[in-house]
Amino acid sequence: MRFPPRTPRIGVAAALLSALLVGGTVTATTADAATVSVGSICYGDLPSQAHDTLRLIAQGGPYPYTQDGSVFQNREGVLPGQPTGYYHEYTVKTPGSSTRGARRIVTGEEYREDYYTADHYATFDLVDYGC
Repeated sequence: MRFPPRTPRIGVAAALLSALLVGGTVTATTADAATVSVGSICYGDLPSQAHDTLRLIAQGGPYPYTQDGSVFQNREGVLPGQPTGYYHEYTVKTPGSSTRGARRIVTGEEYREDYYTADHYATFDLVDYGC
């Protein structure tokens, strides 16, 4: 399975922060409009199992589930619209669950564009590594 490169590029969040800091305005495109519905979560506030998953992603595996690393289709449309193959999903283990559970990390092609969902894609939080 081929995994996407995690190269540094400026993203929507960085552009928004930049504009807010200098007092500018931001015009959202249709592709970026979904970003408004995505929350954020501090890396330190994630469950420990999410930290484990993020470590595995950084190492390139091995992953505990065969589905890990598969393309996330974004059918729900909660994440910003991107071409197929842009997002990939990984399981965040749920203690006591006999299945994969509902928790996931979904990564984008941008550097550290990692989203956490605890409710199987109903809502997402962008992981903030700076807090």
